[in-house]
Amino acid sequence: MFLYVVYVLVALIGAFLAYALTRPPELEVSRSLVVPGAPSAAYGLVADFHGWTQWSPWEGLDPAMTRSYGGSESGTGAVYEWKGNNKVGQGRMTILSADPNARIDIKLEFLAPWQATNKTVFTFQPAAGGTEVTWAMSGRKDGVMMKVFSVLMNMEKTIGNDFERGLGKLRDAVASKS
Repeated sequence: MFLYVVYVLVALIGAFLAYALTRPPELEVSRSLVVPGAPSAAYGLVADFHGWTQWSPWEGLDPAMTRSYGGSESGTGAVYEWKGNNKVGQGRMTILSADPNARIDIKLEFLAPWQATNKTVFTFQPAAGGTEVTWAMSGRKDGVMMKVFSVLMNMEKTIGNDFERGLGKLRDAVASKS
């Protein structure tokens, strides 16, 4: 009987791993929200990493988080690095290109507790009632552990919820400056 249970457990684990390995390696997450005002208002808070403390959904998760800024003050070449507890981890963002009031392309590197490099894009489009800000991220879920993790945790939904919260805080930050 014991051997039967072991065989069943091994078969279930094998089936789970086989399923995880069939999952697509691409990760795509995108959320949009209309914020008040012209594109320049929201753009300024995103293009300058110092402004992220006002709206990032991860602010406040670790009061002891350390931050450093380098490269350009804002826009292309700006660099932001952070190191914090297990809720925020460690990483670096670099603005690769910035089209004023229209688009920002960021290289997002997670260094701990796992390593990954993703592309993040913000777009700013005039819309009824203000500016439609779209926050999108794309990357890959390579390796067995990332695929297993993505099955156990719906990353699109989890990251999407963070993006929605961040965009809401961005909207509030822009509205408070008006």
